[in-house]
Amino acid sequence: MGSTDEPIPAPAPEGTAPPEHWRYARHLDALAAAAAAGTPAAGTPAAGSRAEAEAEACAVAAVLRDPDPVMAESAVVTHLDRRAVRLLHSDGFADWAAAMSAAVAGHAFAAGRLREWVLLKAVVRGEPWSAEELARASDWCQRTAVRSPVPPEALVLLAGAARTRLVRNGAAQRLRRASATATA
Repeated sequence: MGSTDEPIPAPAPEGTAPPEHWRYARHLDALAAAAAAGTPAAGTPAAGSRAEAEAEACAVAAVLRDPDPVMAESAVVTHLDRRAVRLLHSDGFADWAAAMSAAVAGHAFAAGRLREWVLLKAVVRGEPWSAEELARASDWCQRTAVRSPVPPEALVLLAGAARTRLVRNGAAQRLRRASATATA
C-alpha cells in the first residue's frame, strides 16, 4: 500500500480493542475517580479543596506519562472538558485550574484548552475578560461560548469577529432571539 517495507498489521480480533483504546478508557476512569474523590457530597460546602485539586493534578500528570503522548493528552483534554463544565460556576474552579495548569505545563494542547476554560469561566461568570483573547480563541472555544450563557457583549464580539461563519451566525442568531424576547 505504500513504499515502506513494513507489513500492514493484521486487524485486531473481533471484540478486542487496540491497547491504546483500552488505556484511553482506563485513563478516563482513573481521572474520573480522582475527580470524584475531590467532589463533595450533596449538601456539603464548596466543591473541592486545594489539596483535592492537587491530588487530581497528580492523576493528570500520571496519565501524561503514558508512552503514547497523543492518546494521553487526548484523555486529559476530555477530562478537563468534563470537569470544567461541572466546576464552571463553583468557587473551587480557581484552585482546580491552578492545579491543572501545573499538571499540564509543557503539553500545549491541554494547556491551551485549560486557558480557554479559564477564559470561558470569566465570560460566563461576568468576571473581567479580554475581547482580544476571545476573538483570538480557538474555534472550539468560540463555539462553546456561543452555546453558553454569555453576556450580550460577548455575543456582539463573536457575531462580528469570530473565526468561523458558524460561530458568527450562531452569535447573531442568539442576539436576534434576545432582542425579540426583550421587545415582546
